Amino acid sequence: MRTELRITATAGTLPQIHAVGGLAARRTGVDTVHFIGTAATPLGGDVLDIVVTVGRGARLLVRSVAATIALPGRETLKSVAHWRFEVSEGGELDFDPEPTVVAGGAEHETLTTVRLEAGARLRLRERVQIGRTGEDHGYWSGELNADIGDVPLLRHRLDLGADAVTDDVLAGPRALESILTFPDDRPADTGGMDAALLPLAAGGALFTRTAAMLRV
Repeated sequence: MRTELRITATAGTLPQIHAVGGLAARRTGVDTVHFIGTAATPLGGDVLDIVVTVGRGARLLVRSVAATIALPGRETLKSVAHWRFEVSEGGELDFDPEPTVVAGGAEHETLTTVRLEAGARLRLRERVQIGRTGEDHGYWSGELNADIGDVPLLRHRLDLGADAVTDDVLAGPRALESILTFPDDRPADTGGMDAALLPLAAGGALFTRTAAMLRV
């Protein structure tokens, strides 16, 4: 199944939503929308194409009513999600849905593109858990590319799960939390065993934590 979702925030009006497939969204506030599943997705073979646009001077909060569960399909294990975020000058986006859980035997890939104009504000949080209770053999890969105008902000990729190149069967992490914020002038903090806050050369910061399980 192919899912397409478009969310557009414009200053002075309610967010506009257009959806086809297994994922929709509902306005739950003047500047807030929640993702709502309308069918079981992503299953192996599914493709999700989601675009979130925040116009000049607009503010948008994106949440979800429940976690997303990636499941293997009958003919293929892999599902793919393409995320595109565009925030104009003076716009603000706070994206913080519930985690994605990759069920045992499933493979899920996310490809995220962020385009910011100067003066935009962003908080982009992603959480992933490999396996439901008693499972630890799902696989997730994520690529995040962010730019401010024509200036590269971030190029980042992580693999997580049983088929990851760097996986350790004894102590390999099965959970990830990642937060990209812009602007953000906090200094680097790499003191934790499983977490790090890294400032970016063009501004902003990337926080990453890996563990056996996500924190509640």
